[in-house]
Amino acid sequence: MNVFGAVVAGGRSVRYGSPKAIAEVGGRRIIDRVVTTLRIVTPEVVLLSADPVVIEAAGVPTRPDALPGLGALGGIHAGLLWAREAGRRGILAVACDMPFLSRDLLNEMLERAARSDADAVVPESGSRRGIEPLCAYYAVTCIEPIEDAANNDDRRLIGFHSRVVVERIPLAEVERFGPPARLFLNVNTPEERDAAERLAGDEV
Repeated sequence: MNVFGAVVAGGRSVRYGSPKAIAEVGGRRIIDRVVTTLRIVTPEVVLLSADPVVIEAAGVPTRPDALPGLGALGGIHAGLLWAREAGRRGILAVACDMPFLSRDLLNEMLERAARSDADAVVPESGSRRGIEPLCAYYAVTCIEPIEDAANNDDRRLIGFHSRVVVERIPLAEVERFGPPARLFLNVNTPEERDAAERLAGDEV
C-alpha cells in the first residue's frame, strides 16, 4: 500500500530516565529494531518526534507534532498530515519502544486495509484497552476526527475511534503471529528493558 511507516516517539521517557528508544535490546537499539522491521513492510519510514537524541539515532525524515500537547495522538496526527501532503493513503503507526514488532502482523494490517473501507485497522491484545493503537494502520480520513476529538479536549489514543470505521484484528488471529505480550511489549522502564533482553535471548 501507498503508506508511510511512521515511528511515534513523542514521549519524554520519564519512567525510563533517558531516551528509551536508544536503549539496547539484544545488542541493538530499539529504534533501529523498529525502523528495520518497518522498512521490510514499507520502504518509506518517517519519525514523528521533537527529541534531538532520537532524531539523530533514527536517521530517517522527521517532523514534530502539528498540534503540541496531545502526546502520542499528536504524533499520529502529524504523520497523517504528512501522508496526506505526500499523497499517501495513510500511515502504519508504531511506537518507538516496541522491540519485537512482527513484520507479518504489520503486513496483515496493510492487507486488511487494502481490501476494506476501514479508516483504521487495529490489532486486539490483552492490554487494558483491549487493542494496540500504537501498532496500527490509520488512513488520512482520520485527520479531521482526531482534530475534533482534540478540540473537545479528548487526548486519548482511541478517543476519535467513535468517529471513524475501525476494523479490529481478533486476538485469536493476532496470536498466530506470536504472543501478544511479546509482540506489543513497550519498554517504559529499566525493568521492562531487562525483561525484553531476556526475551531477545530466544531470537534466532
